[in-house]
Amino acid sequence: MTQIERLAARGLATDTPSTPAATDTIVQARARRWHILVFLAPALLVYTALMIVPLAETLRLALFRRVDGLPVFVGFDNFHLLFFDARWSAHFWLALRNNFYFFALNMLLQNPIGIALAALLSLPKLRGRAFYRTAFFLPTMLSFVIVGFSWKLILSPLWGVAPTILAAVGLKGWFHPWLGQESSALTTLALISIWQYVGIPMMLIYAALLAIPEELTEAADLDGVTGFSQFWKIKLPLILPTIGICSILTFVGNFNAFDLIYTVQGALAGPNFSTDILGTFLFRTFFGNQLQLGDQNMGATIATAMFLIILAGVSAYLFGVQNRMRRYQL
Repeated sequence: MTQIERLAARGLATDTPSTPAATDTIVQARARRWHILVFLAPALLVYTALMIVPLAETLRLALFRRVDGLPVFVGFDNFHLLFFDARWSAHFWLALRNNFYFFALNMLLQNPIGIALAALLSLPKLRGRAFYRTAFFLPTMLSFVIVGFSWKLILSPLWGVAPTILAAVGLKGWFHPWLGQESSALTTLALISIWQYVGIPMMLIYAALLAIPEELTEAADLDGVTGFSQFWKIKLPLILPTIGICSILTFVGNFNAFDLIYTVQGALAGPNFSTDILGTFLFRTFFGNQLQLGDQNMGATIATAMFLIILAGVSAYLFGVQNRMRRYQL
């Protein structure tokens, strides 16, 4: 480093007179930086207590097993049991397969529907825009207990309103106990989840569409690019970063899913574990259920596996997708 670079790094560039007053100002500014720690300390303490410490304890529990009531370090033996032992692997791989199916349905339906709704809401001539925006986003604000219990009542073959509604339009033969059949229960729950959370990608993409400068759309109108062609060629590339954020939020949310399935199908994720995902499998293993005793170490092992799956997905997005999408940002 040259002498000039050293002076510039100290805030004393050669083209600026190095007066004592300027030097004192720089020193005082640096001395006052301690207030940054004061403002960050509460958030860091809360985040450490609620996130870092539980995560570290979970990782620690995954490496131990209780033998005669005492914790014994077993390394990665718990993961070997989870992945390969017949007592655990069958339920784990079934839950993982169901989780990927649950995520795929949400990814392929929820985000495209959110994009379509956002595009419709952004139409300048649309009337009642505020009403539609509120109506689509309202289910997101409802408690998962209310949503799960309500849909369980609606789809009940005994006292639900779904058979009556289908009969009123001449489609009673289409009704089946979708939540009671192994072939359709998980798909039904995924559709309920899509109905509840489609408002999140809709609002994010709607905000991104509103942020597009009017000069771009006006120039497109002058060039004869209007309607769907304008959205496909101009607006869609500009909102790709927002779509990427919606996709990673969908991935993280679906692989952390638990509440809806637990509310509708219970901890056993029936019928016959057909709706079992990693969240319900973790709950049964850690806390126990009916005649099954809880196993904190194996539960922590499942939680660690979930963490690693989510970490791998988020890392793949951050390092493989996000960098490519930066060129589309305004």
